[in-house]
Amino acid sequence: MSQTRIVVLFGSLRSASFSKQVAEASVGTAPEGVDVSVYEGIGDIPFYNEDIDVPGSVPAAAEALRDAVGASDGLLVITPEYNGTLPAVLKNAIDWLSRPYGAGAIKEKPVAILSGSISPNAAKWAHGDAVKSVGVAGGKIVDEAHLHFATWGERFGANHPREDAETVRELGEALRALVNAASGELVDA
Repeated sequence: MSQTRIVVLFGSLRSASFSKQVAEASVGTAPEGVDVSVYEGIGDIPFYNEDIDVPGSVPAAAEALRDAVGASDGLLVITPEYNGTLPAVLKNAIDWLSRPYGAGAIKEKPVAILSGSISPNAAKWAHGDAVKSVGVAGGKIVDEAHLHFATWGERFGANHPREDAETVRELGEALRALVNAASGELVDA
């Protein structure tokens, strides 16, 4: 199998957020031949505005996001839940990736969506909204790669997710499903 590139977007700006920690843990679960990179510049992207989304005037941060996702084979999205939905910073990134309309960097890109929250609900509302937003933007949702982390404040409060064997196993399975969708090849453990 040739090198498969997966970009991870996480929807929190807090430096020690659980969504960022899960993103970091996903890097270590990548199968052989898969490069997983965590995108760190999501907070630098201005709110989507069609007036500034003009060739030659696209903000550098938005262009960098489009370039990173456009050059990837798949996208892993990790969303916390803010007030019952996905965070604005993540929705904004999806908006930038959806343009230009019909040809955005996310179009036809396999996408896995993971959600988590401090509640037992595991951010399932945010997950549903992320699935809807990514699907409307043109991404190909990989259902078998979805994960939900309930009460992650308790689960990861004392240890980083990469130190939790169950989390590592679940992330590895989700990444394999995403890579299989992206490469069209079956990737084993």
